[in-house]
Amino acid sequence: MSSPISNVRPPPDALLAEIADYALNYNSPSAEALDTARWCLLDTLACGIMALRYPACTKLLGPVVPGTTIINGARVPGTNYELDPVQAAFNIGTIVRWLDFNDTWLAAEWGHPSDNLGAILAITDWISRNRAAGTPLSAFGSQLSALNSQPPLTVRDILVAMVKAHEIQGVLALENSFNRVGLDHVLLVRIASTAVATALLGGTREQIINALSHAWLDGSALRTYRHAPNTGSRKSWAAGDATSRAVRLALIALTGEMGYPSALTAQNWGFQDVSFKGQPVKLARPLGSYVMEQILFKISFPAEFHAQTAVECAVRLHPLIKNKLADIARIELTTHESAIRIIDKTGPLHNPADRDHCLQYMTAIGLIFGNLTAEHYEDQVAADPRIDALRAKMIVTEDKSYSRDYLDPDKRSIANAVQIFFHDGTPTEKIAVEYPIGHRRRRKEGIPILQQKASAAFAAHYGKSKAEELMAFFAVQGVLQATSVRELVGRFQKTTVAHASSKIQL
Repeated sequence: MSSPISNVRPPPDALLAEIADYALNYNSPSAEALDTARWCLLDTLACGIMALRYPACTKLLGPVVPGTTIINGARVPGTNYELDPVQAAFNIGTIVRWLDFNDTWLAAEWGHPSDNLGAILAITDWISRNRAAGTPLSAFGSQLSALNSQPPLTVRDILVAMVKAHEIQGVLALENSFNRVGLDHVLLVRIASTAVATALLGGTREQIINALSHAWLDGSALRTYRHAPNTGSRKSWAAGDATSRAVRLALIALTGEMGYPSALTAQNWGFQDVSFKGQPVKLARPLGSYVMEQILFKISFPAEFHAQTAVECAVRLHPLIKNKLADIARIELTTHESAIRIIDKTGPLHNPADRDHCLQYMTAIGLIFGNLTAEHYEDQVAADPRIDALRAKMIVTEDKSYSRDYLDPDKRSIANAVQIFFHDGTPTEKIAVEYPIGHRRRRKEGIPILQQKASAAFAAHYGKSKAEELMAFFAVQGVLQATSVRELVGRFQKTTVAHASSKIQL
């Protein structure tokens, strides 16, 4: 006869408590982390603005129910939408992620920590606007009501929140490989955004722990939409979905809704037993500002990050082979294990989301055109017969030293090499690139190009004069940090329209 199950509630799981304490109390990131966060904010906003050119993205934006009106809602950069903070987080998270061009983090689990800006920007703008208007927020608990009397939120508050969200997501990713059990990395966006959003909203330690317990109870989306033969556009809005869910859970916790202290560790029914094959979820290092300092920017190419250096190799080879494409006998791609597992793909490619997760397609584009932009994933370019002709000539192999250096915490390389062999037996030089330009080791080289990327995105959407104004706004760290959140978001509004029911102007 089995023993009865104890109904004594345990103390909160240690992981929940550690994340909550960090989200609540950590307010002094390193100078390097804050400076990197400045460029991360600029880059993330630029990625969102670029995505507004694509109807497949913009059709998902706006209020859930057309015609819904939100007074003093959270604004969506580059549009005239004003939304409730949950839907605003979805909108911001979706545009930020749409083109696969925002920052990334590669470890046992990978992901894109700037996806969390959906929650951070929505929450801070919503609080700031209602505080300025004197609108009471007591319906969500006494903490939100108390926020009305506090000093205005500034861009520094956003930057510190970004450092925290990056750190929570990135450190959880160092040793916990959720993708190996079929779970999508946006799980960690929901966890990080939940912790940071609840803290921004004035939540107590207990409320942050409660909110986090709900975030883990949600489990995770499957990775089906990222892999052949089902690769599709959900991978471009999955992070928006995760960060918006985080805001919803934070608001629920602030009403005083109970949490579940052993959401991770409960025998049989906790996350670890149900979704993680009994493995413990752990933090690989103390939480600080490590991840923001080490973050990888996608600067030159909107490409899945494991392919960034392969495309750089291809672009270097382009001048040598652009007039000899028909003479190519084979193309040897040397890469690391993660790239083979995630983006080594043969056969037909069905949509842009399929193409930007194909190593061979991205390399072929670099060889043919000498560049790779988001437009190169669209159907019109993909119909070029030269692309599939080159793909058919590619041989992908693993270099085990590349795989080792990819996992080495002191190197964190993302190496690829490309060499071309012609029908007459002659080869090109083998071009190898170990670190992409967005790597910390190439930061000095990369930031000016990141600024060019942002400037071009802003000019295309707002015009040259407005782009110059926005770039100047980010030029001085001290001035930027002291600026109010309301002013920051206001600068990125396309037009001034009162409510979410208004038609978007792009």
